Amino acid sequence: MAAISHRYDFVLVFDVASGNPNGDPDAGNAPRTDPETGHGFVSDVCLKRKVRDFVMLKKRENNHCEEGYDIYVKEKSVLNAKHQEAYDAQRLKTDVKGKERQDNEEKARKWMCQHYYDVRTFGAVMSTEINAGQVRGPVQFVFARSVEPIVALEQAITRMAVTNERDLEKERTIGRKQIVPYAVYVAHGFISPHLAQGDRGTGFSDADLGLLWEALLNMFEVDRSAARGEMATRKLIAFKHESMIGNAPAHVLFERVKIERKDPSRPARAYADYAVTVDKENLPAGITVHELL
Repeated sequence: MAAISHRYDFVLVFDVASGNPNGDPDAGNAPRTDPETGHGFVSDVCLKRKVRDFVMLKKRENNHCEEGYDIYVKEKSVLNAKHQEAYDAQRLKTDVKGKERQDNEEKARKWMCQHYYDVRTFGAVMSTEINAGQVRGPVQFVFARSVEPIVALEQAITRMAVTNERDLEKERTIGRKQIVPYAVYVAHGFISPHLAQGDRGTGFSDADLGLLWEALLNMFEVDRSAARGEMATRKLIAFKHESMIGNAPAHVLFERVKIERKDPSRPARAYADYAVTVDKENLPAGITVHELL
């Protein structure tokens, strides 16, 4: 399947209600925030994890993954074992040197791109003891940032059960949960065809792109938990470039997406409290806008 031939820049808008979209382990799992402005963050790694999880569910049936759509980075995954699989599948040796070793590493790298969706999409550093090379992925995210400063509320919770019989007579223990009452977040993404095409490209195709859009639209639907029960993708706006190198700077396109509170006099508690607009007038030559949601 042919690799993509157009550059894309996209804007992902999502929200959270009464939840913690991405806890910070260095701060007691409190919602990530910018200490200078109070705006909330969701890491790029968090978003990629949700895309991976959606693809695993979408492409798996009867405990078998559709060929070409396995996931490289997943829970309890032994990465060296996956690299060895690439060598074994092509009957390559790992105990060689010089040019033969470089050739085998390149063959292993290509095999990994062909068989693992997230390697083909996001790239991976696979230069471990069993070396499968390094891949720069054509799809990249940056940290999502809340439209407005967030207020993290700490809630006390009680535990009724005990771990051991000797603790039966003790008082109930108290725990803590931190939530964001409501916030809208915006993430920016970039898709480069140069990193998909050619001998060193990953082969990321239009079908892979379609699956990425589907994952971004639905990833919160398969990631429900007590902390993230009410999260949803609200807008997905893609700017398609006519050329591979691009027809306009990404930041110029992103500035065309405006998110403003309808009534600044009261706190926002729902997506309906915001107005989201996309300026489609006088677009740079070679740019088309696709509102996927």
